[in-house]
Amino acid sequence: MAVFEDFLKLDIRVGTVLSAEVFEKAKKPAYKLTVDMGEEIGVRRSSAQITQRYTPDELIGKQVLAVVNFPPRQIADMMSEILVLGTYSEGGVVLITTDKEVKNGDKLG
Repeated sequence: MAVFEDFLKLDIRVGTVLSAEVFEKAKKPAYKLTVDMGEEIGVRRSSAQITQRYTPDELIGKQVLAVVNFPPRQIADMMSEILVLGTYSEGGVVLITTDKEVKNGDKLG
């Protein structure tokens, strides 16, 4: 069972997707995302298996939530530096987004 202190260890922030492209070398269908996580964190890359619900063009400019304090993970030929959050829903993953525009780097809290 997780306790509240476990949740507090996660650094979850808002970022804006700058670019999205098909990740040809990924084992499962995915996109390579470049996300502006704000001044403190900077621009980070992520591999995201969100191809069932989104096209690359739909992702550009979208604000998403991501865990920024996991260690980088090698995915095929790239290092995924953040974990973009979504729900496993019928029809594919749905991203966790903001309902109003906020500053990149804002913390979930």
